[in-house]
Amino acid sequence: MLTFLVKHSLVGMFICALLGFLFPSASTFVFPALPVVLFCLMLLTLLGMPIRRLTKRLVNQSVWLYGLVHSVLFMCIFAFVCWLVGASNELTLAILGVGATGSLFATPAIVRALGFDNLEAMAMTIVTTLMLPIVLYFPIQWLHVAQGQLDFVAYGLRLLVFIVGPILISILLHRFLPSEWLQRTLVKISPYTILLVFAFPFGLVGAYRQLWQEDELTALLYLLIAALLVAVFFLVTLMLYRKQGYDVALTAAITAGNRNVLLTYSIAGALLGPAFLPLAGAMQLPTYLLPVITKRIYLSHIKYKLVDKCK
Repeated sequence: MLTFLVKHSLVGMFICALLGFLFPSASTFVFPALPVVLFCLMLLTLLGMPIRRLTKRLVNQSVWLYGLVHSVLFMCIFAFVCWLVGASNELTLAILGVGATGSLFATPAIVRALGFDNLEAMAMTIVTTLMLPIVLYFPIQWLHVAQGQLDFVAYGLRLLVFIVGPILISILLHRFLPSEWLQRTLVKISPYTILLVFAFPFGLVGAYRQLWQEDELTALLYLLIAALLVAVFFLVTLMLYRKQGYDVALTAAITAGNRNVLLTYSIAGALLGPAFLPLAGAMQLPTYLLPVITKRIYLSHIKYKLVDKCK
């Protein structure tokens, strides 16, 4: 059964988003546990990465340039569009919060399932995650849609728990535990991490279902916005990186399209306003449909190349 889930994980994640929408009570029940699931997934993902090779990728200038594209570029684009269409402060903050959000820590697993360089995806994920608290600070301070100010102590503690914590624990475990034993253990437990990934779309979509029950028209608008956001993330990044090769471009594009909205919410909470969580829930459907579409695009590309060579 586990082998079947791993093999069909891309489709499975999208199905979990649909199931969370169909069973909102179960989705709401799972949601409080997601921060713990997030921490475990981040730690297990980092433990499975070769630290030295990953460190070399992290000091590469191109990865940090990608981080600026991933967050700053898209935030500027969305801020201008929101101003142009006269979007409310609540919706603007939610959209900018999504723009600031780093990539999912499940992204390397998704990229690996697509057959691309998961180490590069991991480096991109870490960089965008490290940039998140800095970039997120500006829209929260600019758009006051919730009572109170940013609590830097609480903000710092959340950063330590959800970002610094997994990175530090991973470094310490790699440093003090025998590498062979650690790798054997990770091989045994790594297939089960897909179950952790399934929890995100299932648990997050409940907030969107609640909005659907209250106002279907607004919910449809949020779903349209979510689909457009994911499409813009993917297509713009794909165009920017297309000259670096198809594999690199698709890796960057899928990393840009997968957004760790739970981490953003865990760090900033209610300061992101009332529109963020429903929008984050709506994003689960297009986000987890994206890898399935990407796989189809890549297979079509490979087929086209083979036909072209035969000619």
